[in-house]
Amino acid sequence: MLNRRNFLTAAVGVAAAGGLAACAKEDKASTGTSGGGGSKTITLGFSQVGSESGWRSANTDSVKSAAKEAGYNLKFSDAQQKQENQISAIRSYIAQKVDVIAFSPVVVTGWDAVLKEAKAKNIPVVLTDRSVETSDQSLYVTLVGSDFTDEGRRAAKILEKVLEKAGHKGAVKIAQLEGTTGAAPAIERAKGFKEVMDASHKDDWKIVVSQTGDFTRAGGKQVMAAFLQSNPDINVLFAHNDDMAIGAIQSIEAAGKKPGKDILIVSIDGVKDGFVAMSEGKINAIVECNPLLGPQLMDVVKKVKNGEPVERWIKTKEGDFMQDQAKAALPSRKY
Repeated sequence: MLNRRNFLTAAVGVAAAGGLAACAKEDKASTGTSGGGGSKTITLGFSQVGSESGWRSANTDSVKSAAKEAGYNLKFSDAQQKQENQISAIRSYIAQKVDVIAFSPVVVTGWDAVLKEAKAKNIPVVLTDRSVETSDQSLYVTLVGSDFTDEGRRAAKILEKVLEKAGHKGAVKIAQLEGTTGAAPAIERAKGFKEVMDASHKDDWKIVVSQTGDFTRAGGKQVMAAFLQSNPDINVLFAHNDDMAIGAIQSIEAAGKKPGKDILIVSIDGVKDGFVAMSEGKINAIVECNPLLGPQLMDVVKKVKNGEPVERWIKTKEGDFMQDQAKAALPSRKY
């Protein structure tokens, strides 16, 4: 578990070298000038989960643009949602002796060996977006990202408002579209939602079906179609991200039902396409998960490289949106 107030000073890495050979797709940003008054340019090795959603694409763009703005030499790798690709990329960064390694882990477990290799070479590691479970908390410096458990709680709380606004009476039969199996947001969003449900709605709320849609629109569409065949009386959908919700909407409409009315929908992320669907009345509420972590990450990388202390968990600022707020908020959405 993360200790939010535990401070840790990171070790300083050494300068970058060489090319990257890994199973993941990789591209290299051009080396910028250091803003450190003649100090050496920071080289950051970053391994991204993939490009499975609009949120992830926005997150990648934020990291790349922020690294360019900071004048860092960014070595970027797309793991294509495969843990083995991320491990290969991280080992390549270690071999190249980058200054700092950052990555958004595909799943929670299975990182100890490669993180120990980074620690042995005195290369500090920063987690972004997602947490990991490790036997040694010193294997990474900090996490820059959201509180997924709280996002699940917020989703349950906003569903209360959605049900009240819709004038819903009687049993609440919930279908849950889970994120990638084993991924921190999937585990923690489900946990937070269930906490509120068990505490306040034991008698009237029930998750009747739950399955992973792998955070993709195609997955959401396919799984929701199966949900509707096995449980045609579903009246609420809780989707772990907007892309799955958007995919599910297609299956709901194909089944002759009205999303946002016959089936009330709450999702998490807050991507622009999600707001479009909400403005059209097809999603009832969205819990925001901010992907624009790049500037925060670059600030943390600089501090870590300089041996400065950082908080164990650096949280992002987020909000919640009901359907009647969508049209006004849509023009200002940055992702």
